[in-house]
Amino acid sequence: MSISAAFFAQAQDVSVIRNTVDVYSASPNIGSAKFNAMAGSNGALGGDANALLTNPAGLGVAISGEISGTLSLMGNKNTSSYAGSSYSYNINKGDIGNIGAVMTFQLMSESAWKFINVGVNYSNQSIENYIETPGNSNLVYDFADGGSSSLGRHAYDRYGYLSKTSFGVGANYNNNLYIGAGLNFLNSSMDQSDTTIFNDLSSGNSEYFSKQNTPFYEKGNGFSASLGVIGKLNPNFRIGAALETPTFWTIDRSYNFYNDAIYGDDYGIENRKLTSPLKATVSAAFIANKSFSLNVDYTLGLTKPKYKVYGAAETDLNDFFREDAKNLSELKLGAEYRIKQFRLRGGYSYASSPFDALSVNSFNNDGSLSDNPSSYSNLILNDRNMLSFGIGYDFRSFYIDAAYQNMTSKYSNPFLRGLVNSDFEDGYYSPNRLIASEGYAVSDVKNIRNNFFLTFGWKF
Repeated sequence: MSISAAFFAQAQDVSVIRNTVDVYSASPNIGSAKFNAMAGSNGALGGDANALLTNPAGLGVAISGEISGTLSLMGNKNTSSYAGSSYSYNINKGDIGNIGAVMTFQLMSESAWKFINVGVNYSNQSIENYIETPGNSNLVYDFADGGSSSLGRHAYDRYGYLSKTSFGVGANYNNNLYIGAGLNFLNSSMDQSDTTIFNDLSSGNSEYFSKQNTPFYEKGNGFSASLGVIGKLNPNFRIGAALETPTFWTIDRSYNFYNDAIYGDDYGIENRKLTSPLKATVSAAFIANKSFSLNVDYTLGLTKPKYKVYGAAETDLNDFFREDAKNLSELKLGAEYRIKQFRLRGGYSYASSPFDALSVNSFNNDGSLSDNPSSYSNLILNDRNMLSFGIGYDFRSFYIDAAYQNMTSKYSNPFLRGLVNSDFEDGYYSPNRLIASEGYAVSDVKNIRNNFFLTFGWKF
């Protein structure tokens, strides 16, 4: 049974907004341990298949064939604080994070074209995220049947994966100019829920509620293309530039709905099409000698996410992103120092907040609803800082690298709002009851991610 997307007509659906930005608009950037140790900064350095993650012209820098595989262990800890209490939850996931290969073809001619190289790169990451927020005994809801319950807890729960497979070609012109192009194929799978518990004030029994149109499942396929160039200003300095088209997503969805006048409680299916932002990257590298190199990348989203409009839901979402979303931007800095066969690496990256300051009606800790909207500079998502370190050892034909990343972010987490009127129902539902709320409860979330990577590679 297909249900119109109009059932989803609520732009303030927090999980959909969050997923649009941190899943569909941010393709996986998990490379080899070397790439990750340098915070993903290699736009003007290149030299291996991970160049397809930033600037495909970096394929043309390679002078030997190479293949590598990377194991990843990714940890994600959320601590959500509300009304004087905190809940923490940690997720650890191990997987194959990256596989990359580049084949070099030296042109044995008098032409200025020195190499034509072909590369393939596979990047994969877990998108599992769980935010559980403690309740507030002062926040009481009075039901139509005469019963009253207080907020017991709330949880956003998402699990799934996001992968990106890239194919590209790079060319070396006279060892001074490098050009490249790539095709990117993305796949995602996601289960998302939005649930809350209310505790009956008389019996103490807990009652579970799910937000309208949740849980939902999405499976997506996306496509993008990229172009890049790297130029040597002199033997020590390089500059680079790359452009990646929007990712054109086709997303198949299924979701639960409740209390419909015709169907009652059931599930619906639909298809969505999303265009993620167009991105541009500029890079600069300093190569002092064979022992030390430094690279800086700056990436800017030139457009904003946009859904193809099938109904009111997509119109509301597009209006939200047009008016309240910022252009995505990220700065990455990475360095490598070589001591004979040993490699020491480090990096730092900063990603800006994706949203402008947002104002919402929120509940106070005493359970009352604020008379005036409160403004939040970090609602739903916020800026992100990352530090990374790594070591490696080169056995000439074989090498082994290890890396560690620490990412931190703090943001305000809104939940519980759900209006019910003649046009749509967007509340929280149990088998017997409905909770409708004009205001948000807002918790403070601290997110810490600790990631470890181990790469084995072979040069030929």
